[in-house]
Amino acid sequence: MEREINKLIQKYNIPGPRYTSYPTVPFWDSEGIDIEDWKQSVKKSFKDSNDAEGISLYIHLPFCESLCTFCACHKRITKRHSVEEPYMDTVLKEWNLYCDLLEEKPNIKEIHLGGGTPTFFSSENLKKLIDGIFKRANKLSDFELSFEAHPNNTTEKQLQTLFDLGARRTSFGIQDYDSKVQKAIHRIQSFEQVKKINELSRKVGYNSISHDLIFGLPFQTEETIRDTIKKTIELKPDRIAYYSYAHVPWIKGVGQRGFDENDLPKDQEKRHLYELGKQLFFDNGYVEIGMDHFALPTDSLYKAMESKKLHRNFMGYTAGKTQLMIGLGMSSISDSWYGFAQNEKSVETYQKRVNNGEIPIFRGHLLTDEDLIIRKHILDLMCNLETNWNADLSSQTKKEITERLQEIIADGLVTVTEKKVIVKEEGRMFVRNICMAFDLRLLTKKPETRIFSMTI
Repeated sequence: MEREINKLIQKYNIPGPRYTSYPTVPFWDSEGIDIEDWKQSVKKSFKDSNDAEGISLYIHLPFCESLCTFCACHKRITKRHSVEEPYMDTVLKEWNLYCDLLEEKPNIKEIHLGGGTPTFFSSENLKKLIDGIFKRANKLSDFELSFEAHPNNTTEKQLQTLFDLGARRTSFGIQDYDSKVQKAIHRIQSFEQVKKINELSRKVGYNSISHDLIFGLPFQTEETIRDTIKKTIELKPDRIAYYSYAHVPWIKGVGQRGFDENDLPKDQEKRHLYELGKQLFFDNGYVEIGMDHFALPTDSLYKAMESKKLHRNFMGYTAGKTQLMIGLGMSSISDSWYGFAQNEKSVETYQKRVNNGEIPIFRGHLLTDEDLIIRKHILDLMCNLETNWNADLSSQTKKEITERLQEIIADGLVTVTEKKVIVKEEGRMFVRNICMAFDLRLLTKKPETRIFSMTI
């Protein structure tokens, strides 16, 4: 059985998208998106959904005091905390530009603070930021504030301040506890420090704590992964994200060239680390959610999966869906459902454009009718591991997708009927490959150079 799995891994471990959006960013229209078209897209989505479900905000806080070499996020490395206030003021100005566009007060269901390192910001500035957002918005009764945090620089005061503002969920970037691995990825933090901040979070009142771990990092072995997961289980986070390390130095440059590629676990060795972690999570009461995620049955992510309300967007898997998600801050991506738009990636350019009164997008994509249909199917596969394609795809399109899935069907990884495509449990690790069969833009515009990480 293990030999068969290894053969499948060798066969299907190819570069492919992670499908936090469809179309994926490299296949957005090369002409980009006209700012007026983007504004109309946002207004249409807001009118459709604000009263029924509210909107979400993703706020990108890009500053970090040191560079982690595994990281593929857009960030700015600095120890100068004088950057906080000007940046935060710009984010609030950008929010006001959107509020002017929307005309009516938004009803906010969810705010997520991502990074970078959100806890780089002081408690006072975090409070000023969230209070500033709600000067022009309403807070829904089921409002959720969540944030990413670095265990080394998160304080009890920050935890309490964000809790008082409505936060009940936090995510700590752990990655690995082994000292050799930590040194290679430049992310050195002790188990004692993580335990301290985890216990502080429980003391303050957080009811959903997530730990991010990564497999496939340099120098990881079965022994180091067992130790990392044993320590993680000891702290019993409500959610665990167990990500595959995406080695893309041709995109991210020097940061991901801080170690030799020969130091990375390869193919079956890497996948074994995932399967080992997965079994250890199962043995301790966690349930697999979509791709890369595990949760306790008491957590809202598990409940969303059970009720088929799980959603996936640029923030990853979420327990609730809003049609309109506005991204604020440098490099943030907004999603109106009908279109995507990404902000300027440079802090200086972002701030200059906002201070000139412009919504600072530099690229985007308006979805066609075909895009919207394919997006729905890929989202269903990524979240529910099945999709109903009975009504909205032509017989010819379904035939072509089925033909592209033939090898995957023959390998017993997916079931295809007239009405449904269902990912088998054995096919879960290959869900990205299955989605690629639906990806019409990938098929018609195959990249000439490597732009994606490996699927497994």
